Amino acid sequence: MNTTIPRDVALLIARVIVGIVFIAHGWQKFNEWGLDGTSAAFGQMGVPLPTVSAWFAAIIELAGGVALVAGLAVPLVSLLLAVNMIGAFLIVHITNGVFVADGGFELVAVLAAAALLFTVLGAGRYSIDRLLAPHLPHNLTRQTINV
Repeated sequence: MNTTIPRDVALLIARVIVGIVFIAHGWQKFNEWGLDGTSAAFGQMGVPLPTVSAWFAAIIELAGGVALVAGLAVPLVSLLLAVNMIGAFLIVHITNGVFVADGGFELVAVLAAAALLFTVLGAGRYSIDRLLAPHLPHNLTRQTINV
């Protein structure tokens, strides 16, 4: 049985959903709060280098979310998104418990876990990565899952 099509469809759906969440959060940092507001909030939360961190988070979340949706440079982009979320987890959310309503880590933990999966699994068949590098051995989109 060919298991690559369900796997690739699942990767596509997951990439689009997770990508939209990252786009929304990056867009929020640029447009709703502004980078000055984001930097100030990061400073109040104890984030090191709050201005640099605000720029990094906003760019990685917005551009990384777009790249996830498109399936472009997914292993690299996903690793950067995971690092961003792990930082948020460790610096801001870990002491607030699980629930996001209490400032907890549930959202950043789930986003980090999803990003780590994309780092390892790649973008899948339905992606720009597949179009740009269909035969490269490092291209994880060509691997199959043995069931």
